[in-house]
Amino acid sequence: MTQPSESLGNYDLVKRIKLDFTDVVISKWQSRVTGLTVIHLDYEAPIVNGYFVVGTEIFDDSGCPHTLEHLIFMGSEKYPYKGILDLFANRGFSNGTNAWTDTDHTAYTVSTAGEQGFLQLLPIYVDHILYPTITKAGCVHHVDGKGQDSGVVYSEMQGRENTSGDLMALRLQRLLDPVGSGYRSETGGLMDALRVLTPQQIRDYHAKYYVPHNLALIVAGKLSSGTSSLLRVVQDTVEPSLIAHNQNHGPHPQGWKRPFLETASANRRPIAALVKDTVEFPEQDESMGELIINFMGPPPNAFLERKALEIIGTYLTSSAVAPLNKEFVEIESPLCSYIYFSEDTRATSVNLPIYVGSVPTETLDTFNDKLRASLVRIVAGGIDMKRMEMIINRDERQLRSKLESAKGDTFSGTLITDFLYGSQDGSEILASMDEINYYATLRNWSSSQWTNLLSQEVALSMHGITASIVIIGKPSASLAGKLEKDEKTRIKAQVVKLGPDGLQKAAAELEEAKAEHDRAIPVEILKSFPVPNVKTISWIPVQSVQEPGKGRSVLYPASIEEPLLKHIQADGSQLPFFVQYDHVDSDFVSLHAIFSLAHLPDRLRPYMSAYLSAFFSLPVQRQSGVKLTHEQVVNQLDNETVSYEVGLGVSHCFTDTFRASIKVETALYESAVAWLKDLIYGAEFEQERLQVVLAKIQQSLPEMKRDGSNVLSSLWSTLIHAENSTASAGGVLPQAEFIPTLITRLQESPDEVIADFQEIRKYLTNPSGIRFSVTGNVLGVTNPRSTWAKYFESSIPNVALSPVPLASETLSDVGKNISREAIVMSLPTIESSYATHTTKGISGFDNPEYPAIRVALEVLNATESYLWRYIRGSGLAYGAYASLDVEAGILNFSLYRSSNSMKAYEEAAKVIKGLVDGSIEFDQTILDAAKSTIVYGVAKNVSTAGRAAIVSFTNQAMKGVSKTHQFDLLEKYQVITKEDVLAALEKHFLPLFDPASSVAVVVTAPAKSDEISQWLKTSGFKVTQKVMDVDPIEMENSDEDNSDDTSSETSR
Repeated sequence: MTQPSESLGNYDLVKRIKLDFTDVVISKWQSRVTGLTVIHLDYEAPIVNGYFVVGTEIFDDSGCPHTLEHLIFMGSEKYPYKGILDLFANRGFSNGTNAWTDTDHTAYTVSTAGEQGFLQLLPIYVDHILYPTITKAGCVHHVDGKGQDSGVVYSEMQGRENTSGDLMALRLQRLLDPVGSGYRSETGGLMDALRVLTPQQIRDYHAKYYVPHNLALIVAGKLSSGTSSLLRVVQDTVEPSLIAHNQNHGPHPQGWKRPFLETASANRRPIAALVKDTVEFPEQDESMGELIINFMGPPPNAFLERKALEIIGTYLTSSAVAPLNKEFVEIESPLCSYIYFSEDTRATSVNLPIYVGSVPTETLDTFNDKLRASLVRIVAGGIDMKRMEMIINRDERQLRSKLESAKGDTFSGTLITDFLYGSQDGSEILASMDEINYYATLRNWSSSQWTNLLSQEVALSMHGITASIVIIGKPSASLAGKLEKDEKTRIKAQVVKLGPDGLQKAAAELEEAKAEHDRAIPVEILKSFPVPNVKTISWIPVQSVQEPGKGRSVLYPASIEEPLLKHIQADGSQLPFFVQYDHVDSDFVSLHAIFSLAHLPDRLRPYMSAYLSAFFSLPVQRQSGVKLTHEQVVNQLDNETVSYEVGLGVSHCFTDTFRASIKVETALYESAVAWLKDLIYGAEFEQERLQVVLAKIQQSLPEMKRDGSNVLSSLWSTLIHAENSTASAGGVLPQAEFIPTLITRLQESPDEVIADFQEIRKYLTNPSGIRFSVTGNVLGVTNPRSTWAKYFESSIPNVALSPVPLASETLSDVGKNISREAIVMSLPTIESSYATHTTKGISGFDNPEYPAIRVALEVLNATESYLWRYIRGSGLAYGAYASLDVEAGILNFSLYRSSNSMKAYEEAAKVIKGLVDGSIEFDQTILDAAKSTIVYGVAKNVSTAGRAAIVSFTNQAMKGVSKTHQFDLLEKYQVITKEDVLAALEKHFLPLFDPASSVAVVVTAPAKSDEISQWLKTSGFKVTQKVMDVDPIEMENSDEDNSDDTSSETSR
C-alpha cells in the first residue's frame, strides 16, 4: 500500500515505520533537490546520537578513506580552524566527536546530553564533512627532523599493519574478491602508501564520494518537536549551503554510480574451490596460531536466512555445552580457545567468516578438516530442537534487554547497512529490523530446515559442493626479527636520502604545520555556540532502598513515602545481611552478589582467574537436593536467564571484590536468587572440569601476550600493587607463570588443588563481606525480600559488615612511595609504544579537591584540547590522556600507540608547566567546554534504566556517598574557576613529570627499547629493561620474546 505523501521544504518522506516490539519510530527522508538523506529514530532517551555516513569505496591501499576521516576534523570552509568542531561539541554537552572507517563506509559520530547542543552542532558538522580544508599541513603523515615517520594515521596503522588480525584479513580480502573490487583494499592505508599519499589524491577522492546524495544523517533519540525539529535545521541551515555549492542535482545525478552496488565491486562470484593460504605474523611465542574460514553467504536482503545463520552460529558455539565447543574447546587439550561465527555485509553476497583462536601450531594445517568432519556429523545427526528452542528464546530476551539500554546503537548499524546496500525507497527497512517476527518464524523450523541451512551455507562447502577460503595465521619468530631489522634499515636509508638539508627542511615543514594548526580560534566564534541549559536534560528516576542487615545503620535512608520502601517492608521481616534495591522502569531484574576478597590469602589470589572462568561451568548441588552436571547447569541457566557473568569489582572499581550477576525477566526473580545461592555454595570442583578450564586459559595466554595494552596494564599493576592485589595477580604476566604450574599440580596432586578452590569459597562466603544488589523492576517482584530469606538466611548469620576493600590497601612499596622507578619491556610485534607515567593522587570518593581535579582532567583530555593538540595533533601518539583513580589514590598520564613516547611525554610536560607558569595561555572557553563535557559524561553514565540503577547501588553501597552524588557534583563543577584548575595542575599534575615523584612503565618495540631506556635514565629514572619470558623451546629461532597489538576497523 502506497504511503501518503509528506514533505517539509525540499525533504520528502520516503518511509515511516513504527516497530511493534519497541517504542521506536523510524522515518527516512530525502531531499529531492540535493539528494541528502535524513533518518530519525525517535524514542525516549536523555542522549541524542548522530551517525553521519558516507559510502566510501576505494580501489587501492592508499588509505584515502581513513586519512580523509581524520582531515574532516581539521577545519571547514565556514570554520577554517583545526579542532573547532570538537570545541563546539564539548560546549554542547558532548565529549567531542568521533569517526570510524570500515571497508565500505566512513561514519562520523557525536552524542549529546539533550537535543539543544546536537541541533546547534549538526550544520557545523555537515560543513566539515562536505567542505573540509584539506591542506598539506593537515595531512596526517610527516617525517621529523630525525628522519622518523610519524602522524596520527601513520601511528595508528603502524600499530596495526603487522598484527595477525590485519595480515590475515588483508590476505582474505585479496583472495575473496577479484582485481578491480573495492573490497580488496586496505581502507586504513598501508604504511608504504601512507608515506607517499598527497593532498591532491585526498581532494580528488573527497570530491567524488563526499557529496550530498552519498551522505546519510542518521539521528537517534528524542527531539522536543519530533522529527520536524531535525528537518527544520537541515532545511534552513544545511540545504542552502548544498545548493550554493551547486550540489542540487537530485538523488542520482548523471554519471553517479552507487558505491559497491553499481561498480565492479558488485561482481562477487562464488568461490570456485577450496583455497588454503598461510600468513605468517611476527611472534616469538610460536606455540599458537589462528584461522579464518570464510564462506560466501546469501544476499544482504535475505534477512530471515541471515538471522537463521546467526542463530545456528550461536547454537554451535555459544557456551560450554555447544557442539563445537564441547569437541574443540572444552577438552583437556583444547584444539582452540574459541570458535566464532561472524558476518560481514557485502554487495551481492554477505561474507560468513569463522574465526578460530589459539590453535596449536602443529594442528593448524589439519584444523579445517577436523571442523569439516564435525559439521558434517552435526548435519547427519540433526539438531537438538529443545536446545535450539532455548537458543532462540534467549536470543530474543537479549534483544529486548538491549533495546532497553541501547536503541540507537542496536539499530544504527542496520540503518547504515540499508543506506549502503538497501533499496533506496525504504522498502527493506522494516524487513531488516523485524527480528522479533523472525524469531517467531524460526521457532517453527524443523531440524531438517536447520541442517539444510547449515549444509547449504557451511558444511557442504567442507567437502567440495561449495567452497571456502581458509587463512592460516602462523606465528614466526624470525619474521619478528626481520621486521625490526627492515625498519631500522629503512629509517637509516631515509635519513641518508634526505641528508642534512632534507632533514632540516622536514623539521621546518613540521613546525610550519604545527604553527598552522595552533592558529588561535577567535574567542567570539567559540562563544557564539551557546552552552545548553542542564535543566533541558531529563534524568531517569531511581527509587532506592538499602537494607544493610539487622542492627546495621543506613547512611542514606529512603523516604517513608517511597513506594519501593513500602513494597519491601510489606514482604516479611528484615534480613540479617545487606541487600539494596534500586527500582527503575524495566521488563527485567538484575541480581548482583558482591563478596569481599580482603582476607583471601595472597597465595590463592592467582587462582581467581580460574575460579572466575569455572564459575558457571561446574557441577552444582542444588539446595533442592538435585545434583546437576556442568552441562545441565549451562543449559538451565541459558534457558532461564537473559545473561549471567562473573568478574572482579563493580563498574571498573573495587577489584578486590568478587561479583556474580544474573539478569532475568521479572517473573523469574526467585529462580535467579536460587541460582546465586547454588552457584556460590553448591558448586563442586571436579578435577576434570578444572583441567578443562585451566587448559583453556593456558591456551589463550600466547594470544593475550600479543596485546601491547594488555601487557602494559599487567606490567604496571605488578609494579604499583602488592601481592594482596587480586587484579594484579590475574594479569597476563603473573598468569603466564602461574597457570602452567597449577596445571601440573592439578595432575600430580588433585586433592590439594581442589582443597585450594574450596578454601577460596570459604573466604569468599565470609558473612562479614557479603552485599547483594537488586536492580530493575523491583516493584514488579511479588516477594522481593522474603525470597532472599528463603535461600540465604540459613547461610549468612548476622555479623558486623566489613568495609568495602579498596585498591589503596593493595599498593606495593613502590605504589606507596612513588619515585624514580621505570620499567621498559620490549615486544617485537608492536612497532609503536604504550606508556603509563604515575604519581600520587587524591583518595576518597567525596574528597573536596576532586571537583577541581576532575575539571582539570577534562581541560587536558578533551578532544582538541591541550594534550590532543600538542601530542595527537603533532602525530606523536594515537592517544594521550591523564586519569585519576581515587580508589587507589593514583594519578596517571598514558600514551597509546605512540610513534615517539619520549617526545610525547616531553610535550605533555611542556603543556602543563606552560599552563601553570603562564607561558601557555589558559583558554577560558576550554574551561567552559570542559564543564559541559562533564555534564555529558554524567548523563551518559545514567542514560539507561540499568545504568541509573547500578550507579545508585555503587554510590551508596560501595562508595558510601548519596545516590545522587554525581548530580550533586555538577553544581560543584560549575563554580570551579581558572585559578582552581591551575592550582590543581601545579599541585597534582606537575609531579607526573618529575622523576622524584613519579614512576614510568613503557612497552615498546625492541628497536626503540634501548633509546627509551637511555632517555629515562638521563631524565633521572632507575630503569629495568625486560623482555617477555618464553619457553626455551620457543626461543630456538630467536633470542627475544614478543607481543602483538591487535585492533579492528580504523577509528578516530
